[in-house]
Amino acid sequence: MLDKLQEVLNEFEQSLDSVNSLPDMAQFKSEYLGKKGKLKGLMSGMKDLSVEEKKSFGAKANEVKQTMEEAIGKRSQQIELSEINAKLEKNWQDISWLERVKDKGQQSAGLHPLTKITRDLEDIFLSMGFDILDGPHIETEFYNFEALNVPANHPARDLQDTFWFNDMKHLLRTQTSNIQIRGMEQKKNPPFKFVAPGKVFRSESLDASHEAAFHQFEGMMIGEDISVSHMIHFLRTLLREVFKKDINVRLRPGYFPFVEPGFELDYECLLCGGKGCSVCKQVGWVEALGCGMVHPNVLKAGGIDPHKWNGFAWGLGVDRLVMMRYHIDDVRHLHQGDLRFSEQFKAY
Repeated sequence: MLDKLQEVLNEFEQSLDSVNSLPDMAQFKSEYLGKKGKLKGLMSGMKDLSVEEKKSFGAKANEVKQTMEEAIGKRSQQIELSEINAKLEKNWQDISWLERVKDKGQQSAGLHPLTKITRDLEDIFLSMGFDILDGPHIETEFYNFEALNVPANHPARDLQDTFWFNDMKHLLRTQTSNIQIRGMEQKKNPPFKFVAPGKVFRSESLDASHEAAFHQFEGMMIGEDISVSHMIHFLRTLLREVFKKDINVRLRPGYFPFVEPGFELDYECLLCGGKGCSVCKQVGWVEALGCGMVHPNVLKAGGIDPHKWNGFAWGLGVDRLVMMRYHIDDVRHLHQGDLRFSEQFKAY
């Protein structure tokens, strides 16, 4: 019996190297170690052995089984690595492509200005200790409206023309404020501060300063004894870092259901220097963002005690910021997908 056990082991070792795929390995393993495998077949004959022979054979069988399992594991790793390398070779990407197309006079666009500004904004707030969060584009009514103090039949819903799905329970998010609620649920224990860049969707009439799909940069800070002055400090710092200079700003009352009090922060139009143009609608000022102190109902919806904690939040329109920084007079240029447009910003 011990000789037969050794024969099976020798046969196993000679055949193992010829197995070259994981499915074949599974079949090979079953052939030798399965319930109806060769090793089990030998062990079924133990009933005919003496007590001493059973001890000797059992010990050897366990040793053979362990040897086979280790060999199969090692060979399986080799096969898996070989398959991965084959896929990598097949799907190999030439990262020097951009340099080579330049040599051939072909066009390469570089980063889109929206990407550049968003990365700049993230860097600014990371340097001030903010985290960066993300959230879903397809949102529920609760996170997009109800948790933000906009219940059903609230007049504020009429301020946003929403893209609804057929079930009327899901929608394309109209604002990145949905991440405020998700962020509070995730963070749980104040103090904390985070920002959330992302694309939002509204059924807008398209013109030089409005698009149906555009980008916002949301922010929230929750702690104890937070005031409007804290909010103004961070927003002034934001605009100064983006435009690389101090610019004229103004803060005026504004209505947003999720903040109280609410404000709108404007800055002097950089395209016309405050004289009036199509982008600023001839008033000399551009609406930068809505902001304010977080409404207690919003804190409750996020699981935060409004009697102990407070804070501020804002939502910044990134597209208009890009237009001001790069002197673009029509927001539709940002979304037309023309590589010639993006190519202009490689030097910035």
